[in-house]
Amino acid sequence: MKSSHLAALLFKQGTYMSKIQYLSQEGYDKLDQELRDLKTRGRREIAEDIAEARAKGDLSENAEYDAAKEAQGHMETRITQLEDILANARVLDAKDLDLTKVRVLTKVTILNKKMKKEMKYTLVSPNEADFAEGKISVDSPIGAALLGKEIGDVVTVTVPAGMLELEILKIEID
Repeated sequence: MKSSHLAALLFKQGTYMSKIQYLSQEGYDKLDQELRDLKTRGRREIAEDIAEARAKGDLSENAEYDAAKEAQGHMETRITQLEDILANARVLDAKDLDLTKVRVLTKVTILNKKMKKEMKYTLVSPNEADFAEGKISVDSPIGAALLGKEIGDVVTVTVPAGMLELEILKIEID
């Protein structure tokens, strides 16, 4: 993998936070695997890219060298982020969750009152969020509004498209 591709992959992963994050075991394992991969394969490939660029001569005008060094910096930042996230992570077991309120790792069925459409989302940490899979971050506007609410509660949420009025219909675990 070339440096530019690796750098793009690193920043696709989301934001860095230095607070306790509640993760599923699957989410923890995924981040741990990414960290191990970056520390081994990622560092090795960046070192090869830097050595290859260095071999091409004058470093002061070598764009490949500059790009490889920049990618190295991005990768080291991501490694630090992952180490911090994992050090502050708390792995939750879904079977131990109280389903009387919306919490991290609960799947919530909501009704968009304006559109009369039901939607299902699983609330997860920012690092596990994947809208295509129905996993929304507890830090997102909808996720934050739903946290701590109970079945029957109606919340109003401001999103880029405007105001949403959502009614909580069901709380369960995946």
